[in-house]
Amino acid sequence: MAEVLVLVDSAEGTVKKSTFELLTAARALGEPSAVVIGAPGTAAALKDQLAEYGAAKVYVVESDDIAGYSVAPAAEALAAVVEQAAPSAVLVSSSPEGKEVAARLAFKIGSGVLTDAVAVDADGATQSIFGGGVTVQAKVSTGVPVITVRPNSFAPEASAGAADEVAVSVTLSDAAKAAKITDRVVEEKGSRPQLSDASVVVSGGRGIGKADNFSIIEDLADTLGAAVGASRAVVDAGWVGHQLQVGQTGVTVSPQLYIAVGISGAIQHRAGMQTSKTIVAINKDAEAPIFELADYGVVGDLFTVAPQLAEEIKKRKG
Repeated sequence: MAEVLVLVDSAEGTVKKSTFELLTAARALGEPSAVVIGAPGTAAALKDQLAEYGAAKVYVVESDDIAGYSVAPAAEALAAVVEQAAPSAVLVSSSPEGKEVAARLAFKIGSGVLTDAVAVDADGATQSIFGGGVTVQAKVSTGVPVITVRPNSFAPEASAGAADEVAVSVTLSDAAKAAKITDRVVEEKGSRPQLSDASVVVSGGRGIGKADNFSIIEDLADTLGAAVGASRAVVDAGWVGHQLQVGQTGVTVSPQLYIAVGISGAIQHRAGMQTSKTIVAINKDAEAPIFELADYGVVGDLFTVAPQLAEEIKKRKG
C-alpha cells in the first residue's frame, strides 16, 4: 500500500486535532505515516498519540536549528523525508504556517500544491473556493501531490498503528536559517474550549449592537460549555479579538452545533461555518441569508431570545 505522509502539528507535547484529521484523511489515499519536525525530544511525547490514530511510521527530524528558525527549515526537513520515503502524497494542515511549508516543499520536490482541500481521494482533492460559493475537483499532474487540508473537514477516527520510529537526518542550508525566531509569546487560554476544536460554538454578529452586549453571547456559550465566536463585523469594530473571528479570513469551524446570534450570514462568514452539522440562527430579519443555511431558525430579538434560551438550558441541566 502506498505511503502517505502527514506533517504533525503539536503544542506542549500534545498532537493537535487537525493532525488526527489528516491521519484519518490519509487512509483514503494509502497507509498514513506521521512526520515530526522540531526540537530534540519532540517525537517522544507524541508517538503514542500518533499510533492511536493510525500512523504506521513516525519519521523524526529533530534539531535545535529547526526549532529556532521560521518555516524554511521545516520545509527542507520535510523534503528530506519525502526523498527517503517516496510517498504517494503529503498532507499538511491548512494553517498559515502549514500553507507556507507546503508551498516551499512543492517547489523543492518539483511538484504541485493544492490548498484548502475539504476532501481527498485517489483522484485528487475537493476544494471549496470563492467563499464556499464554488466547489472544484483538482489534481496534481506532476510529482508527489502536496495537499493542505482545511481543519474540521474530517472527523478524527482512531485506528491503531505501529508508529515505527524512523530517524531522518538533514543538514539545513544557510538560506533556510535566514529568518530566526527571536521571541515566543504563549497566548493565554481561558476556560472555554478552543474555537477550532469545539463541538459546540456560539457566535455573535453585528446585531448585538455594542461591545458590552457581547456578554449575551458568552453567557449562552457558557451554559452549553461552548466556544465563543464572532463575525468579521464584530472583530473589525474592535468588540472582540481576531482570534474569535469565524469565516474565510478567520477560523474555520465544523462543530456538531453552531448557533449564530445576530449574524446576517455574509458569504465570508458562511465559508467558515457552513460545514457545521447542525446550525441554529437567531436574527430579527427573516430575510437574513443565514437562514438559508440554518437547520433551525428563530426570527426574533436576540436580546430576548438568547437570554431565554440560556435560562431554559440551565433549567434542563439543573
